[in-house]
Amino acid sequence: MIATSARLLRLVSLLSSRPTWSNAELARQLDVTERTVRRDIDRLRELGYGVESVPGPGGGYRFGAGNRIPPLNLDDDEVFAVAVALREAAQGAALGADPAALSALLKLRQILPARMARTLAGLDATVEHTERCETPQAPADVLLLLASVCRASERTTLTYRDMHGATTVRCVDPHRLVYTGAHWYFVARDVERSAWRTFRADRVVEARSTGEVVSLPDAPDAARMVSDTITRTGYPFYARVRLPLPYDEARRLVAPIVATHEPDGPDATVIVIGGSDPDQLAGYLLSLRTPLEVLSPGSVRKALLTRLDALYAGNDVRRPAADEQG
Repeated sequence: MIATSARLLRLVSLLSSRPTWSNAELARQLDVTERTVRRDIDRLRELGYGVESVPGPGGGYRFGAGNRIPPLNLDDDEVFAVAVALREAAQGAALGADPAALSALLKLRQILPARMARTLAGLDATVEHTERCETPQAPADVLLLLASVCRASERTTLTYRDMHGATTVRCVDPHRLVYTGAHWYFVARDVERSAWRTFRADRVVEARSTGEVVSLPDAPDAARMVSDTITRTGYPFYARVRLPLPYDEARRLVAPIVATHEPDGPDATVIVIGGSDPDQLAGYLLSLRTPLEVLSPGSVRKALLTRLDALYAGNDVRRPAADEQG
């Protein structure tokens, strides 16, 4: 996806730079085969670009007249900010494989002044991304619909598939969308259960507004609710840990999406954090590189001490180091 996105951006830039290109010329410029060029041209057409075929030996391509639109007036910082945000979304951080962000980025390249288009081309040529974990993401049209019903406060019929694959239909009163950096969550009030719930947006099969506007006088802090849901469910082990840090510093060290936080006087904070097993939790706590006290359970405290003992034994100053022996 990364290579394809960058190549499509480069292809748009080439097609915009002169009236026509032959297939062979585009293949040389992009360092790909002519067959790949044909596939990329088809992809641009799917994204809404009027790329016309030019008859002749080997064939060629050009942008149709409908793709010529006035430049968009943005300053350098604005262009860079928008381009970086769209690149991030196109690489799958927020929208997965959905083409909406890539399409928007390609269109942005079309309406920028020539100087800024060249700046963006330089960004395309120099910025790369490491491989990312593949996590399910909600498509852009689902997120747009959920955002719309939240904004309009319209009661919604939600078809939802849970983590076990079971599908239910709920009547909900929408409140907010929350993005954790890994998943989008939809916070809404379940009308039948008269309770607030969080729904993974990528598990929403269908959402339909009923058109009925509702009032939400008891709406919760959506971000806090999502954080609490994630940190308090789904883990077989939890630990209560006291950090000798003020509340705000503790939240910066351990993000609210990872743990819940409770002030313990002005200079300390108690966090509740979940993990797959005591040893995994002990490893994470050591990675914080700060003094701490495991309040419970004893299994996590024991795993932490076992790790510390192993580290001490491996670095015992009384034992000659390998490079001092012999």
